Amino acid sequence: MRGGGPAFSMTAMKTTRARANVLLAAAAWTLYVWITRMWNIARDPAHDFGFKAVHGALAVVSVAFAVALGVIGLRMRREAKAAAAAPARP
Repeated sequence: MRGGGPAFSMTAMKTTRARANVLLAAAAWTLYVWITRMWNIARDPAHDFGFKAVHGALAVVSVAFAVALGVIGLRMRREAKAAAAAPARP
């Protein structure tokens, strides 16, 4: 580490609407993919219970991550909007 400070700081990262939109798009895509996949797997008689259970667990974890990404994206969007509306400092 140079300068004695941390190598990476989340507070130093500028929150922008574009980054928030990327997170929201990733969340939406993940939800779409896993909901569609689970719908297709559940209706397919060729797959046994073990296959469906494993993929169901994977879907739950992926959907949980997508929800977390969506929450973070919405918060980032709200912060970016508030920062844009705030008066500029001299």
